[in-house]
Amino acid sequence: MIKKLLLLLTITAVSLFAMNFQTASKEDLMSIKGIGEKRATAIIKYRKTHKLKSAADLKAIPGIGDEIADNAKKGIKNSEKKVTKAKKSTKKAVKAKKEKVADKTKAKTTKKLKETKAKKTKKTKKTAGDKTKRAEAKAKKKAKKSLKKAKAKKLKK
Repeated sequence: MIKKLLLLLTITAVSLFAMNFQTASKEDLMSIKGIGEKRATAIIKYRKTHKLKSAADLKAIPGIGDEIADNAKKGIKNSEKKVTKAKKSTKKAVKAKKEKVADKTKAKTTKKLKETKAKKTKKTKKTAGDKTKRAEAKAKKKAKKSLKKAKAKKLKK
């Protein structure tokens, strides 16, 4: 009778603390003793194409053996220090990704500003060039008129 009661309590405790490996977060997976960042990533990658119904299914993943699968089954956890460290590294990765996106956006904006500035400069130079050409043409016409007048005066004399 006592054995049955202990067995029932054990099964209840295991089922209460059992983790759903198909939906567990990286931090949840890393909380299991023997699973670090690389193995957690491997589990997440593996479950995209395979179903993980129990801890025994973890054995199919390279790098995870009987001991880790048993730890997962029994719910043996890592110390809190390691999990906190994993969360920090995940936060750093997210921050780095945000900074990278911000840098790309800044680079695009800078590039667009430079292109716009270059177009304006080119347009200004073209306009200035057109004005210069018009002024030169006008000066040539004036010079021709002056020459014609000078010739006309010489012929009259």
